[in-house]
Amino acid sequence: MTGAINPQSFSDSLVILGAAGLVIPAFARFRVSPVIGFILVGLAVGPAGLGSLVSQYPWLFHVTISNQEAIEPFAELGVILLLFSIGLELSFRRLWTMRTQVFGVGATELIGSATLIAGGLYALGQSAAGAFGLGLALALSSTAVVLPIVGTQSAVGRAAFSMLLFEDLALVPIIFMLGALAPSIATSPDGAWTELASTLFKGGVTIAVMLVLGRIFLPHIFRQAARTKSPEVFLAASLLVVIVSSLATSIAGLSPIVGALLAGLLIAETDYHGEVEVMTAPFKGLALGVFLITVGMSLDVRVILANWPSLVLAVLGVVVAKTLVTAALLYFSGARKGVALEVGVLMSSPSETTLIVLTAAAAAQLILPSTAAFWQIVTAIGLTITPLLARIGHDFARRLEMALGEEMTDAEVESTEAAAVVIGFGRVGRMVCDLLRVHNQRFIVVESDADVVAEARRGGYPILFGDVSRVEMMDKLRLGHARALILTMDDPVLSIRVTKRVRGWVPDLPIIARARDTNHAAQLYQAGASDAVPETLESSLQLAETALVDLGVAMGPVIASIHQTREDLRMGIKEAAHMETAPKLRRLRTDEVP
Repeated sequence: MTGAINPQSFSDSLVILGAAGLVIPAFARFRVSPVIGFILVGLAVGPAGLGSLVSQYPWLFHVTISNQEAIEPFAELGVILLLFSIGLELSFRRLWTMRTQVFGVGATELIGSATLIAGGLYALGQSAAGAFGLGLALALSSTAVVLPIVGTQSAVGRAAFSMLLFEDLALVPIIFMLGALAPSIATSPDGAWTELASTLFKGGVTIAVMLVLGRIFLPHIFRQAARTKSPEVFLAASLLVVIVSSLATSIAGLSPIVGALLAGLLIAETDYHGEVEVMTAPFKGLALGVFLITVGMSLDVRVILANWPSLVLAVLGVVVAKTLVTAALLYFSGARKGVALEVGVLMSSPSETTLIVLTAAAAAQLILPSTAAFWQIVTAIGLTITPLLARIGHDFARRLEMALGEEMTDAEVESTEAAAVVIGFGRVGRMVCDLLRVHNQRFIVVESDADVVAEARRGGYPILFGDVSRVEMMDKLRLGHARALILTMDDPVLSIRVTKRVRGWVPDLPIIARARDTNHAAQLYQAGASDAVPETLESSLQLAETALVDLGVAMGPVIASIHQTREDLRMGIKEAAHMETAPKLRRLRTDEVP
């Protein structure tokens, strides 16, 4: 048989697809980040895990990855596709508006973190050049792990992305700088600096040419691909653009991820960016999974257990140093304390590019190979715990924002008096507030998401930060002076609890609550709600009414059946809530009054 399948490649593919199709959904079921899942898979099936037992149990060959180098190109493709997808979400206009954050905050964060880490290592006995190289390496943060966790749209995501983008751009200059510090050329470093300048010049020319050619040819390429109405052709064109852009920047001496980001930015300016994003998303996810598996394969549990005290101290030192620098920098740059803290913790672990810089530092003889191997393990551990750090940072930031937000000014407290109080500012709460504005009704909103509060305040909404599950926060709202309480949050248990509590305090206050369904509405009426509006009821009835009319059913019988269904639901709520009269599920319009 010609073209026989390579057993090793086939078994490696089986492990990767098995991780994506079986292991990751299992982790998701228990709300564990897929990032941790992929890394643990790599740890388990890699050469230091079950792969080390293949000689004793040959059948393990089919469920392990014995050649890490064979899958590394796919791992690099995952990082490239990640940067490409980020470029698709951006635009040149948005990137230009971020220039201060990228080249100001981003550069300061990298230099500040590297300086603090290098100072600590120098104090512990590392040479000055070696400490400098290690500081730069460990100051880098992981684009591939951080951005899938927070995205680029939130305040945290935007701050993290600006710093990560600068780090990716600075990778090549860092590597050349380390080469210039090598002892072998210390007496004549001019050649290294000349090579660095040459690379930056060629890279700049390459990027300029790509920008011009991309704006001219990309719309035509994707227009022709779209005319074929073939998803395969469209996908092939998308991947071709990514690969050619990455190769171009690689040939110029820059990182391939710079070319991938540039390709995404160029396609984002066309009319086809949405389709490209949908087409490439599955490949990005799977390739990123392969990258994370390679990170797990670099871990050796035996080495970690033998050196755990020093490894723990090293990881903690890097995390604390980067957290302090990043959080302080963002805070003094005008970010809220909660955002600064969350970004600081999120960006505190090393990066996959740290491994590249460590290799360059060892090749330049700035650090010993054993030192590089130690910090490679630290980096792998840091990448593994990044999702945990993200959760810790988010929780601490939320508590900090809540603690700061509970202290309302006297003017804010007084503004709740003789006004409608709206709890929750999601899609439902925002629409309610917009209608209250239209009819000149005074209102105050309470929301527990700090990012939502900041955005709403920029929009001119009278909104307070607070958690209504806490009695102290409800006390400060002075609901005894309010005209109505409107509950719009999508939390059935909390809405019932708040309704019951407020009804006990203020017996005559109108409480209008959002209900998920008729059963939830009945529970709200039992708790003391004046009106409970099932969010799915009217939309379902209107959908059914439209469908029946379009199917040819006469309007009269359709309206009669809709009214009967609504009446049946009213009676069901009445019985479930033990009410004397059935509630009104919908206020009648003037033209509907008999």
